[in-house]
Amino acid sequence: MDIILAERRIKELTEQLEYHNNLYYNKDDPEISDYEYDKMLRELEELEKQYPQFKSPLSPTSRVGGMAGEKFSPVVHTVPLESLHDSFSHAEMRDFDRRVREVVPDVTYIVEPKFDGLSVACEYQNGVFVRGSTRGDGITGEDVTDNLM
Repeated sequence: MDIILAERRIKELTEQLEYHNNLYYNKDDPEISDYEYDKMLRELEELEKQYPQFKSPLSPTSRVGGMAGEKFSPVVHTVPLESLHDSFSHAEMRDFDRRVREVVPDVTYIVEPKFDGLSVACEYQNGVFVRGSTRGDGITGEDVTDNLM
């Protein structure tokens, strides 16, 4: 891909992903599957690696989730809540395993299906549940404690 096409494609993917982020996170009304979204995001990540001069600081590849809504009280997370990283091939799984084993040589995995839906951070004090909050944008979420009781 030449540089002009790459710049156009990055802009196009960014606009599409912003549109779908808004539908998914803010309107709770997605138009595409999570798989389709993840494919577009992966393509944008690859193009931004190849052409970093076109990556915006506000790129969808640099953020998770959506803005905290107005329906619930905002919660600022003490530790940012990041997103899970998807793997789409055996090669990506092997690469993940290699990176993990560099840090934890005798690792054992427990694998479960990933169900898409709400991410919630549950906070406990002395073993007692005190607050639950959504991921939001990873920095600020929404207090949904009453919904979890």
